[in-house]
Amino acid sequence: MEHARPSPLQWALLAAGLALLVAAPLGLSPQSYEVRVMCLVLLFATMGVAWNFLGGLANRISLGHAAFFGIGAYASTILQRSFDLSPWIGMVVGMVLAATFALLLSIPTFRLRGHYFALATLAAGEAMRVLANSWASLTEGPVGISVPFRPEGSLWMMQFSDFLPYYYLFLVAFVLVTALFWWVKVSALGYRLRAVKENEEAAEVVGVDTYRAKLIAILISAAITAAMGTFYAQFQFFFDPDTVFGVASISVRIALIAILGGVATVFGPLVGAAFIIPLEELANTWFGGEAAGLSAFAYGVVLIVIILINPRGLIALGRQAVRAARGGGRTAPA
Repeated sequence: MEHARPSPLQWALLAAGLALLVAAPLGLSPQSYEVRVMCLVLLFATMGVAWNFLGGLANRISLGHAAFFGIGAYASTILQRSFDLSPWIGMVVGMVLAATFALLLSIPTFRLRGHYFALATLAAGEAMRVLANSWASLTEGPVGISVPFRPEGSLWMMQFSDFLPYYYLFLVAFVLVTALFWWVKVSALGYRLRAVKENEEAAEVVGVDTYRAKLIAILISAAITAAMGTFYAQFQFFFDPDTVFGVASISVRIALIAILGGVATVFGPLVGAAFIIPLEELANTWFGGEAAGLSAFAYGVVLIVIILINPRGLIALGRQAVRAARGGGRTAPA
């Protein structure tokens, strides 16, 4: 079972995988496009793990995580521009603001289930996008906002002269968030969230405080997503409301990464991000200039094919392939 204590072999595989991630960009130019894509993979993989706290463990499908992401991006950038505060301080402020917004959002939406909950969270994210576009005196509106650039680079200001330091910063964030997710998954909170996923009414009957469990999950998820919004702002140096509060560009992409990789799995978001982000980049490179709709169409077709083959995601698809290989290509009788 995935939530059991890892075996020595699994620990060895984890160590080998971590070593591979550490060494992955070393043979490339620190300013290369490939390292930039790898940074984005780690960034969105971390947000996929954050989404799994609520969407994976409790099966509350959120399409509004762009609200938390945008809050984190704008909070740190505005504080840096206005008071020259370090993005690390702004990141903490953004995490608190995003958690507060999640708390307010949970009051009306936790009574909803299924697609009603998903639509409510989507509406919340869209409301934040409209607010950011309208409040131009604070956010610069649809024109977008720039992060003050420091050519010398500084860890304290979260700015570097090339992509390699960002890669390792995002890698540390991914490892820490993944470790937190695994700890929650095997803890009492994880079992309560899985009870909510299986049957919320039955869980309440046996004494599980389902509202408290879901509230803790969404607060953790919102805070982590906001922190990734700060990382994104310092990585891109410019963004606008449609970019950081976008439903398709952020909310749907985060959910797809977690679902495609494998819902509630520890490494599913990394697998999903390693598939989706490079595929998006390739599709935009091949089709973006000639036909704007073809890149999204090709991207969607590939996703549909994978989900039809195995709805549990790429992790389950890989396990299925391993079992088939061990069985000499034979499938078990129905």
